[in-house]
Amino acid sequence: MPRACPICGKPVPPRTENRAFPFCSDRCRLLDLGKWLGEEYRVPGPRAGDGVEVPAPPSEPDGDDA
Repeated sequence: MPRACPICGKPVPPRTENRAFPFCSDRCRLLDLGKWLGEEYRVPGPRAGDGVEVPAPPSEPDGDDA
């Protein structure tokens, strides 16, 4: 089953015949990279510095309780 380019929808040649795989061309590959760099795509989750801090694990007792 042929794959479709995620940018333009054209059929994508197999990896062995296409150095831009999974895209149909270098142009579509670079357009996708530009979307990542332009922050059009985002990975879900809190961003660093948004005030969402991960709590530190509880410290272990040092054994000097006697």
